[in-house]
Amino acid sequence: MPELSHRRRLLVLAICCMSLLIVSLDNTVLNVALPSMQRDLDATTSGLQWTIDAYTLVLASLLMLAGSTADRIGRKRVFAAGLVIFTIGSVLCSLAPNLDALVAFRMVQAVGGSMLNPVAMSIITNTFTDPRERARAIGVWGAVVGISMAAGPLVGGLLVDSVGWRSIFWINLPVGLAALLLTLRYVPESRAPKPRRVDPVGQVLVIALFGSLTYAIIEAPNSGFTAVLPFAVIAVAALAGLLGYEPRRAEPLIDLRFFRSAPFSGATVIAVSAFAALGGFLFLSTLYLQNVRGLDALHAGLWMLPMAAPTFLCAPLSGRLVGSHGPRLPLVIAGVAMTASGVLFAAFDAETSDVTLLIGYVLFGIGFGFVNAPITNTAVSGMPRAQAGVAAAVASTSRQLGQTLGVAVVGAVLVAGVGAASYRTEFVSAAMPAWWIIAGCGLAVLVLGAVTSGAWARRTAQRTAERLETVEVREAAGVSA
Repeated sequence: MPELSHRRRLLVLAICCMSLLIVSLDNTVLNVALPSMQRDLDATTSGLQWTIDAYTLVLASLLMLAGSTADRIGRKRVFAAGLVIFTIGSVLCSLAPNLDALVAFRMVQAVGGSMLNPVAMSIITNTFTDPRERARAIGVWGAVVGISMAAGPLVGGLLVDSVGWRSIFWINLPVGLAALLLTLRYVPESRAPKPRRVDPVGQVLVIALFGSLTYAIIEAPNSGFTAVLPFAVIAVAALAGLLGYEPRRAEPLIDLRFFRSAPFSGATVIAVSAFAALGGFLFLSTLYLQNVRGLDALHAGLWMLPMAAPTFLCAPLSGRLVGSHGPRLPLVIAGVAMTASGVLFAAFDAETSDVTLLIGYVLFGIGFGFVNAPITNTAVSGMPRAQAGVAAAVASTSRQLGQTLGVAVVGAVLVAGVGAASYRTEFVSAAMPAWWIIAGCGLAVLVLGAVTSGAWARRTAQRTAERLETVEVREAAGVSA
């Protein structure tokens, strides 16, 4: 990639952030629209889970393929194709005649979405080569999530109450088209010097693992353990297959050598934990505010502002802290705040009081605002730039897998707790175990953030990077690794 001026680099960052905005808006807007969809499409709670998880599941399954493909055939080309597919998928979602069609069209959206965020992060990594500049750019990137969390519930609430839930997909059209035109005009093309080959076996195993695991979790409360047991077996077999097959490939889909780096491994698990907490938190909050408190979509969106505003404000601060002091402090703050929020709901029934509900939302927003920048920066900063797409894709996959599992597990726990009763009478008691799960995710962020960000962890990252670079040099020279 040619050296760009400061202004051009900022423009590239803005274009990449536009892709994150439409993907993040899509998720936050959709959460507010869930009760309206449930009534209009006569959907069950598991049906609502699938409208979210069908998207995140496909996204998680294809992100690493998209990242390596972009490294191989061109990041700009894949990024532009993702914008086209995502925009078309949004149009199809707005026209869906029933729940099954909506779930299918959400999967189309996800195919496009898989080409956006990891590829955009790879573009940013190769555009901002200075570590401090990159950390600040990633902080801005994280702030966009805060913008989507703030704007999504409000915009979604207004659209749902005034036009209907189908209109929530229309907002992707102008942003997607503008991002596409700007990408074609201003984003330079870049490729990895030696990109990885396609790994079809690994890709199939990843899809089998994520898909069967998610299906087993979501459907277990309705179908019973016996019915989902075969899917659990498939998930275990696929995981065993990945662990046995991938290390034997010269260029695997998932390079397990990355995980010798303690910061990279920690960032991966932290991403799963943090986004599982986010997925579960949004799912519970939406159903509680609208189905239990009886608020309309707009007022439910207003209630989520105390969570969204701190995320927006804390994300760039987190990026600056990572750039100047490293990832430990932001991760510790994130872990403490998310754990405190989960405990407040689980142990003190925070949703039953306006004051404690507000405090719980603010705490979670602070925690999530601080967690995103250190995840991304840690995942890509210790890896060779030639494999930035793959490293960024692993981090993005961890996020989407976490959100998928969060919605699946929390939804399953809620369904099992409510049973045949109504949300209005049983929600608080039924949701208590789910809130403890969210608190546990926050604790995982805290512990792993402290353990994997010290001197020992940095030494493992340095050794891993040196090994990977040595292997790349040997392969470039035609010597077998």
